[in-house]
Amino acid sequence: MATWREAGRAALWSGSAAAVLSGVVLAVCGKLERDAPAGPLNGPSQWIWGERAAYRRRPTWRHTAVGYCIHHVVSIGWATLHEKHVAGLARGYSARLRLAAAGATAAFACGVDYRIAQGRMQPGFDKQLSRISLFLVYSAFALGLALRAPKLHEGSDLALQGAQEAVSRRLRQQTLKLQPPAHRAGT
Repeated sequence: MATWREAGRAALWSGSAAAVLSGVVLAVCGKLERDAPAGPLNGPSQWIWGERAAYRRRPTWRHTAVGYCIHHVVSIGWATLHEKHVAGLARGYSARLRLAAAGATAAFACGVDYRIAQGRMQPGFDKQLSRISLFLVYSAFALGLALRAPKLHEGSDLALQGAQEAVSRRLRQQTLKLQPPAHRAGT
């Protein structure tokens, strides 16, 4: 199981991918259903500006930028939980299994967003979109979580481990050079 630090690092990638992909689907569905691509992205701004903000259809810094920032940060939060508790179970398995694991996390997030969270604490997407669009949004979120790019993270960990081993070897060599010759013969 990943440490919280490892999960957080991995979640910066997977959560950002999930936020961007689901954000694009929010905008496309908003355009198709209401001719308002910014409408669904305004939803999360209700956390700050009140429930009326979720009904705004025009793009504004106050609603759209704030709504997307909230969506992005919360996506990284869900991704951190996914990386810590779920992604490790599917690591090393097929892409289909990783996607299924990410789908389970997205379904759990949707359940929390619309069954447990109340009023203004919900994302507010439903005020602009149909249930089918919400399904597409959370599916895109799952796809983003599955796009974790494990090789990038594993490679960086291996590179760090290799660098640490090289430094340790170098320090041992330097320590041996500093010891008197009689002591070196016994080692």
